[in-house]
Amino acid sequence: MARSVAAHREAVQELLSGLRGRGSNEELPLMAALGRVLAVDILAPLSLPPFANSQMDGFAVRSADLTPHAGSDAGAELTVVDPVPAGAAPMRLAPGTAAPIMTGAMMPEGADAVVPIEQALPDVFPAPGVAATVRLPTTEPGTFVRDAGSDITAGAVALRAGTALGPGQLGLLAALGMTAVEVRTPVHVLLVTTGDEVVEPGTSLPEGKIYDSNGTLLEAAMLQSGLRVTRTGISSDDPSALLTLLRSHAASSDLIVSTGGVSKGAYEVVRQAMEGQAVDFVSVAMQPGGPQGIGTFDGVPFLGFPGNPVSCLVSFEMFLRPALAAVLGSPALRPSLQARLAESLTSPAGKHQVRRGTLLPGGTVRLEGGVGSHLVHALANSNALIQVPEGVTELDAGAEVEVWML
Repeated sequence: MARSVAAHREAVQELLSGLRGRGSNEELPLMAALGRVLAVDILAPLSLPPFANSQMDGFAVRSADLTPHAGSDAGAELTVVDPVPAGAAPMRLAPGTAAPIMTGAMMPEGADAVVPIEQALPDVFPAPGVAATVRLPTTEPGTFVRDAGSDITAGAVALRAGTALGPGQLGLLAALGMTAVEVRTPVHVLLVTTGDEVVEPGTSLPEGKIYDSNGTLLEAAMLQSGLRVTRTGISSDDPSALLTLLRSHAASSDLIVSTGGVSKGAYEVVRQAMEGQAVDFVSVAMQPGGPQGIGTFDGVPFLGFPGNPVSCLVSFEMFLRPALAAVLGSPALRPSLQARLAESLTSPAGKHQVRRGTLLPGGTVRLEGGVGSHLVHALANSNALIQVPEGVTELDAGAEVEVWML
């Protein structure tokens, strides 16, 4: 009986659970850490912002100076003092005065509010050194002031261990004055393509052969996901040659991923090479990507993906990416959203179908190519994977479906 997609995903996650405590950490410059996973909690060494500053171009004031008295108009006329540019350390603000202040500039001691320049009369800053007054409206304390520590206070946890480091996280670390960060060493994957029928791109193409796209597809997906990849040459359909290749790299690898040779045909080299190993070959109720291998080779976690190019990439997205995200916190899961089919589709009974598609403006998704697992051109022209759950055999145009953005 075929295994469900959810059950196989859980099995892959269980297989990889030992990766959680593996290896050591390394310290990297911030930009080199993009896409990596934080190894330790980061405590803020300073508050952000480190000082109270202006949110607007305007006048720093003592709000009490603008409180109307009985019988008077709202606001008051104040004497303009020296301006406060961004980056300057201002003098204390005396009562009855207003200091022109720029966005981000440090609030003068004594000032507790900012009046935007648009609310001033006149609504322009006087030239520096020219004696002037300005009429400003009543203003509440704290108006347009960014308090020190309003983003994060010194000593608070800025980022937790396990956080994937993207632009926002690296920007926060830079704002905290950091230039390097401790990250987990990446998972080291041994990637093996098999098959007498495939040859390396760039070589001559004999009759009956095809160029290997699986290695490039999977290596690109893995590198994009922050993994470290050792990609071997193409292994023949000789089981002993495959065993020799695997044993020459397995000890230095955290995970082995192969493509091809996992079905029930007569020349399934991966199945033959794995005899005596703790590896199961199962059928998953999924199209494409039904045949799967899972287990350990000489104690190293092993996943055997099918040999068709779309099948192997779908296998990575459906099983390996979610398992790594669950165990290690990276790579991030694919963004998932709901869209409406631009056309009808059919799906085989008892299988979870994954179709390639393009999400269009307006929230509709167009199918790209057919169901064939060899359709690399259709894959290349897609930006989404359309999920058709097991048990759904027909969907009309306009039906709502889940799509994973690529």
